[in-house]
Amino acid sequence: MLTKSAITTMLPVSDVDRASRFYAECLGLSQTGTGPDGSPIFAAGMGDAIGLLPAEAGAQSTHTVLSFEVDDVKAEIADLEGRGVHFEDYDTPELRTVDHIADMGGEKAAWFTDSEGNILCLHQTG
Repeated sequence: MLTKSAITTMLPVSDVDRASRFYAECLGLSQTGTGPDGSPIFAAGMGDAIGLLPAEAGAQSTHTVLSFEVDDVKAEIADLEGRGVHFEDYDTPELRTVDHIADMGGEKAAWFTDSEGNILCLHQTG
């Protein structure tokens, strides 16, 4: 049943080695293996995974492709910034961040990009 399946999100990356270093060193994820095509696979918690799929530069999406649910978004930001991750700030009519965090009612969120330009998010509910 799909409702009980672990998910592997495949992200397009133009430089597999650079992206692998980012996911291992900056995000602290463990590489668990490779796909049949040689794509590195990283454990992403709760049985899910992230695969790094070789792709042309520009194949990355202009929207959030992956969001990590965390217990304390402020603490996660501090930890990731210490590892070299740069968080985005927004000040638009639709979205405003303070100290990288958007408060959207019952949810807080912060966005950053990986080494390849994929937009990733941290979010905290409640």
